[in-house]
Amino acid sequence: MKVAFLSVGTALTLAAAGSSLAAGDDKLVGSIKADGSSTVYLITEAMASKFTKLHPGVKISVAFSGTGGGFKKFASGETDIANASRPIKPAEAEKCRENGITFTELQVAWDGLAVVIHPENTWAKRLTVEQLRKIWHPDSKPTNWSDVDPTWPKQPIKLYGAGSDSGTFDYFTEVVNGKEKVIRTDYTPAEDDNITVQGVARNQYAIGFFGVAYFEQNRSKLAVVEVMNPKTKQYVAPTPEAVIKGEYLPLSRPLFIYVKNSSLKRPEVREFVRYYLQNSEIVRSSGYVPMSSVQAFQQRKRLDAALKTLD
Repeated sequence: MKVAFLSVGTALTLAAAGSSLAAGDDKLVGSIKADGSSTVYLITEAMASKFTKLHPGVKISVAFSGTGGGFKKFASGETDIANASRPIKPAEAEKCRENGITFTELQVAWDGLAVVIHPENTWAKRLTVEQLRKIWHPDSKPTNWSDVDPTWPKQPIKLYGAGSDSGTFDYFTEVVNGKEKVIRTDYTPAEDDNITVQGVARNQYAIGFFGVAYFEQNRSKLAVVEVMNPKTKQYVAPTPEAVIKGEYLPLSRPLFIYVKNSSLKRPEVREFVRYYLQNSEIVRSSGYVPMSSVQAFQQRKRLDAALKTLD
């Protein structure tokens, strides 16, 4: 993933592309199954809620088993859409090919990973990537906050974060610890980010990480850490402006949905995906950063190209 793409355009509004069916068309019926990233879940669930109000004959099931778990179900043919907070891995794509599943990758938003602390934590409001690595890497594995910085409290660090099936976990460990899936084992992992919210909110000495949308939903309970941009040496909070401008580095990333091409032949899936790419305001209201108008147009072109191959 190249977070430099964040700098492509700053416009957040995309021009709505025409749908082949009018809103509320009773002829649009069927069911859609989506699973995967808990981060992208929030967007897809919001999209599904709005879409099914327009088309009540369509039933959309949205679940979250982590990006890796979602790709497993996608490759086995259990779902129509895989929500993903990272690109599909070669091994996962190969599993799809083995099972005769072709797919279309579509970026739907930008996200920043939030490092969160208890509101009464006054010492770790700003952290460098090196300090995050010292906290989370298995080779250092500090017991107390004072092990990271001697001026900090001599109190046990309690850690929470995404589970190993999550794309958030993959991305955080690669960026912070230098290698995907490398992390100390004495933390509380969860595919449900609300467990991290509750854990950090109840313990002054806790720290955790997840997608920024969950912080936005729980900012009354948590505080967010400003992370130093390694290039500018400036501490930056994961605001939408910082994410889309490419200032919140290295903890920014693109978000995706993967759609099974055979599912795109069904009108309800095709129209839902079109709706998904047309409604950037739902991305924004879900707590994420919409793509620029240029980026959104490119994704709609990618969808159109995929649909043409199915004709």
